[in-house]
Amino acid sequence: MTILNVPDMSCGHCVARITKALEAEKLNFKVLLDTKTVEIEGDEAAVRQAAEALDDAGYESTRA
Repeated sequence: MTILNVPDMSCGHCVARITKALEAEKLNFKVLLDTKTVEIEGDEAAVRQAAEALDDAGYESTRA
């Protein structure tokens, strides 16, 4: 599992946008608003794919 920090995630609307973006990529993930993180299950390609999807949705991310 890889954890991505998403500092601009601040509300339920953000969670919904992030969830929609990652579901479109068919990734295995969990969005955690309280810690402003996304847990990604998968290989390095899946993590890169998730980071790109987050960026496309307007959310910058970094590895925790």
